[in-house]
Amino acid sequence: MTADRKRDAREKILLGGIVVKAGLSKADRAFLLGGLIEMARLVPGSIEHRRLRDIGEEAFKVPSLRNGSSHLEEKVRWA
Repeated sequence: MTADRKRDAREKILLGGIVVKAGLSKADRAFLLGGLIEMARLVPGSIEHRRLRDIGEEAFKVPSLRNGSSHLEEKVRWA
């Protein structure tokens, strides 16, 4: 396997891990892609961009979300 293919495979594995961490591994692919496209439209540094980034930063600090419920989700709901 070439270095480029290894790098590409690693990137895909890491991105897949983010989907799993978010508790979305069983989500519809079109739903996931639609959400990602919407996020890509956000202006970096905008309020919504910063809000979502803060949620993500917090999510990396806690165990993976399971069954759509976690301590993180409760914090986000009340934020």
